[in-house]
Amino acid sequence: MKIVISGYYGSKNAGDEAMLAAMLEVLGELEDISVTVISVNPDDTKRRHGVDAVPWLNPFAIVRKIIGADLVISGGGSLLQNVTSRRSLYYYLGIIFLARLLGRRVMLYAQGIGPIRGAMARRLMHWIVNGVDLITVRDHGSLEELSRLSIARPKIVCTADPVLAIRPAPLTVGREILRRSGEGKFLDNHATLIGVAVRRWHGWERCREQLARALDELAHEFGARIIFLPMQYPEDVRAAREVAAISTVDCDVLDEEFSTGELLSLVGCMDLLLSIRLHALIFAGVMNVPMLGISYDPKIDRFLDSIGEAPVGGLESVTAAQIVRAAQKKLSAASTLRGSNLFKSLHDRALENARLAIELLKR
Repeated sequence: MKIVISGYYGSKNAGDEAMLAAMLEVLGELEDISVTVISVNPDDTKRRHGVDAVPWLNPFAIVRKIIGADLVISGGGSLLQNVTSRRSLYYYLGIIFLARLLGRRVMLYAQGIGPIRGAMARRLMHWIVNGVDLITVRDHGSLEELSRLSIARPKIVCTADPVLAIRPAPLTVGREILRRSGEGKFLDNHATLIGVAVRRWHGWERCREQLARALDELAHEFGARIIFLPMQYPEDVRAAREVAAISTVDCDVLDEEFSTGELLSLVGCMDLLLSIRLHALIFAGVMNVPMLGISYDPKIDRFLDSIGEAPVGGLESVTAAQIVRAAQKKLSAASTLRGSNLFKSLHDRALENARLAIELLKR
């Protein structure tokens, strides 16, 4: 069976690459499939994931692959929104419309829907998405957005982010990276390790000051080492260095492009993860590591709400005192959180995405 997957792949964003890796892993376990990915960088996608890939701006190649497909998947991730990019919404809707026009079955796979702003965008969403065969969304906020758009014709199921179905990575990989990068200083003295994943966004200049102050205080109080993990390379390295430059403690910025497995393992080595990146938080969930999220987008709030938590603050409003208080609480309860089965139900719901996709394929 042949599947075409459309998403934000090939752009060196660790979260999106992890979604694709998780989708391929669980779909491949359920059925013998052949996958083509529409990618920003087809060569990188082929190398990372061992699948066929075509350029995202080559309409002839895309049409050929869709014509030969049994199912077209849009997702996962926040593809159908126009807050971070206005043009991308129309691109992903265009792929969905093209697949419908060519008579292919179409599934939205664990999408985070919205926000959708503007009358024209909302009308197009209503018209195009109501014609797909199946929708799974990763949170209840996305269900509410579909309801506001009067999208109700396809079967709609609330599942969970695809990455929550991925297998945890062995810690040996992350420990070796830390040993190599820090010449043993991370692990040999059994220091508390605080992982930090940052990104630039509106309000970043203010947030980085507060974050640096908070990390200084936590490093002194817990004897912690601060380790910045790049989820999107090299953009996140530059943002991390901005924080490190104004911190009074020795922060470590990992300046490498890591695979999904390597990042999972690195996160698993942390005693606490503080993140502005959604999938760094999800990695912490997969690896059973205590986490704190700083929100820049509703998807952060939605994910944390799904596990009974809330952001420590917003990118434009969070204070150093808020971060420190929340981190103190997390670190003091770390031993119990590490043994938590909090994510078991989310893991099962993430697997449901693949089961429903295969069911649609066989229909």
